[in-house]
Amino acid sequence: MQRRDLLKLIAAAPFAGAAGQLMAAPAAEGAKLLVVFLRGAYDCSSLLVPTGSDFYYASRPNIAIARPGQPNGALPLDGNWGLHPALAQSVMPLFQQKQASFIAFAGTDDLTRSHFETQDSIELGQALDKRRDYRSGFLNRLAGVLGAGPVTDVSPIAFTDQLPISLRGTAKAANMALAGNARSGIDARQSQVIAAMYRNTSLAQPVAEGFQVRDEVMRAVQAEMDAASRNAMTAKGFELVARRMALLMRERYDLGFVDVGGWDTHVGQGAATGYLANRFEELGRGVAGFAQEMGDDAWRQTVVVVISEFGRTFRENGNRGTDHGHGSVYWVLGGGLSAQAGGRVVGEQQALTQATLFQNRDYPVLNEYRAVFGGLFQRMYGLSPAQLARVFDGVAPKDLQLV
Repeated sequence: MQRRDLLKLIAAAPFAGAAGQLMAAPAAEGAKLLVVFLRGAYDCSSLLVPTGSDFYYASRPNIAIARPGQPNGALPLDGNWGLHPALAQSVMPLFQQKQASFIAFAGTDDLTRSHFETQDSIELGQALDKRRDYRSGFLNRLAGVLGAGPVTDVSPIAFTDQLPISLRGTAKAANMALAGNARSGIDARQSQVIAAMYRNTSLAQPVAEGFQVRDEVMRAVQAEMDAASRNAMTAKGFELVARRMALLMRERYDLGFVDVGGWDTHVGQGAATGYLANRFEELGRGVAGFAQEMGDDAWRQTVVVVISEFGRTFRENGNRGTDHGHGSVYWVLGGGLSAQAGGRVVGEQQALTQATLFQNRDYPVLNEYRAVFGGLFQRMYGLSPAQLARVFDGVAPKDLQLV
């Protein structure tokens, strides 16, 4: 009997009895899923630019991405949205080939705005009104459903130093870091130049004390930004790591997880160029490199979902950065995206005005992440309602027809 026929037979069979275990889900032959977690909460309004919103440009006088057609302007996606120009050579070609889409107003209903609590909440994938079980991550539960019963060849892997919460659980999962951490310190060159100008003058001590206070504050901010990354690798060098990941997933693993840090941009995030633009460019090269290394056949069977714990404030702050927000934008990429999703911005949307901001500061969440993943899993793997409930208890799946 062919494996495909066996899976169909299993899917049609009744659920297991006394043990209460579900039989294996009818996983699509060769289907592969990679979840990319951007730790630190990236600024989705710079990634997926609301070019049709005058309020966006009024809210960001220094860090807005210009409208399409202007110097360093956004890449036009449709009449309302544009893409950051740093992704012109990487993600934009995938979008044009209908192998990439974006889910606007996505995220969790968790309102803590704490990097750590919200990262944990998303990786667990459990209901917010129930006690957290840190022994059970949502990707591990998915692996358990797919590999239940006689089918045991579902292979999850995390490309991380330690097994992430999302892959904790009873299903066996590997982890292997493919890159080290590369963190950058705060550049003090400008401070040193200015201090030298006032050396041996009456202002030398006040200037020195002023820079000391500033350095202490900046170190505190940098420490919080580093902590938000939870030891994840930075986007720098991600392309090489992504290509290595593709080789492993193409040949052996079905479920993958990787986290990328460095997205907590409270200070000097930049606009079309600068710190955040560099991170986007590096991440985009990695995603495109992953697609290329997978090869056409495997890429058609693969879905990559890029998420973050939450978004950032719609308005820029006084440091030309952004602070912790709420709603975000998810990326979905793959060679087999549907005609309804590929090359489109999908999901429930609304106009961006002051009146529609959440708590007068953030993107609202209109596409809750468990519902979105639930709809994707139903399409990718043919999960029954009972099987989906094992992964996301109490969730009504939201079918965005991604694949």
